[in-house]
Amino acid sequence: MTDTPIAAASPGAIAERLADAIARLRPEDVPDAVHHAVANTVLDTIGLSIASVGTDYGRAVRAANPGTGPCTAFGAEAPADPFSAALINGTTGHGEDYDNTYEGCPVHTGVVIVPALFAAGEAYGLPSDRVAFGMAVGIEVICRLGAVAHQGVHSAGFHPTSVLGTLGAAAGIAAARGFDARQITDTLGVAGSMASGIIEYLADGSWTKRMHAGWAAQSGLRAATMGAAGFRGPVSVIEGSHGLFRAFAPSTRPDYEAILQDFGTRWEAARVAFKPYACGTMTQPFIDCAVRLARRGIKAEAIEEVICYVGEGTVHRLWEPLALKQRPPTAYAAKFSGPYCVAAGFTFGDAGLAQFTETTIRDPQVLSLCGRVRFEVDPADGYPLNYSGHVALRLKDGTVVEERQPQLRGGTREPLTRGDLLAKCAANLAFGGWLTGRAADLARFADGLAGTAAPFSAAAFRR
Repeated sequence: MTDTPIAAASPGAIAERLADAIARLRPEDVPDAVHHAVANTVLDTIGLSIASVGTDYGRAVRAANPGTGPCTAFGAEAPADPFSAALINGTTGHGEDYDNTYEGCPVHTGVVIVPALFAAGEAYGLPSDRVAFGMAVGIEVICRLGAVAHQGVHSAGFHPTSVLGTLGAAAGIAAARGFDARQITDTLGVAGSMASGIIEYLADGSWTKRMHAGWAAQSGLRAATMGAAGFRGPVSVIEGSHGLFRAFAPSTRPDYEAILQDFGTRWEAARVAFKPYACGTMTQPFIDCAVRLARRGIKAEAIEEVICYVGEGTVHRLWEPLALKQRPPTAYAAKFSGPYCVAAGFTFGDAGLAQFTETTIRDPQVLSLCGRVRFEVDPADGYPLNYSGHVALRLKDGTVVEERQPQLRGGTREPLTRGDLLAKCAANLAFGGWLTGRAADLARFADGLAGTAAPFSAAAFRR
């Protein structure tokens, strides 16, 4: 535990004040830009979930959660109980690390909130517009918590998506179900004790990170169930001496007022980012650089070394230990290897689902280039407030060739278009064995959620 003081908040517990703000919010308060971001999130998340249905981890998570009920497990035949559906859909949606994120903190919103709210919508017979409202609120809460946490959760060895997502899912479900402020406060208090998720998967490329989004989704659902029943949770869950930030981000000096400031009028949920590549967020701009360098006609055999100038906060996840990152042990570990992602981008001209297989990670040409990729910390790098890339090739003749990507492609400074997201969704559906034309159907479904009070159903996305 650090001795760094926690910034003082205004009188009144943060959870109570946040609960009051959520309870006063109405669906008509959600602006069109947020509805658009939510619809794109639904489009992205369901496509990714279906892409992963036939994977080894997709089969395993369904086998481990065989409960039956009224809820949809995307791409699967059998309906599931709400907690299993949330866990399964979050796990498959996050499994390839291709899902949306938030530039203020590397936290994944869609693969927590969509599974949680879809499960709640089908379990409780909610109107579609209440599900859309709950998704907007849940994404907003995750983003605001992330903006306060910055790098603190990762630095402590935890996964922000799992930790912060649990509270976001709980808040979103509470909003969708119309809880009063007391119920929301208790829901948040209970959710704090359900938050979890260590990042030790980095050691061997095993599967637990994939589970974290689904765990947060089902935990948020359970917390909301407890809060609705009057099960008491600590009102100081966020800022208390044993609260969320002390436990999971002890190195931070959080500005708790940022969680509440302009809540309901300024929407971080409109600022979610969508990935063009199927790997860790911080590697994406470096892949852009590598792809452009290869397009210049530079041959891999002419390269002496590749130098990536990186933010200090990314080193322990993407760059060290360097020898391990240069030869990732699994396809999943490769997604969090700076050297592999850069080498794959240069070699294949892309870093989609096809570039992260057990075959591609053993490609001799890729591994040869991986062994020549190293990093240097750039003190001026803007991470985590900006995700940029800077790659320099030192050629064997002494020439140095450089590329820079000033921001995350797919983020707020350089967003992907709806056409880009439709193409991505179609490719993911095809990967999962669905017709690519279903992407347009999915987009129409997502766009229509906020405008209808009809009972919510996601049954169209079962096998």
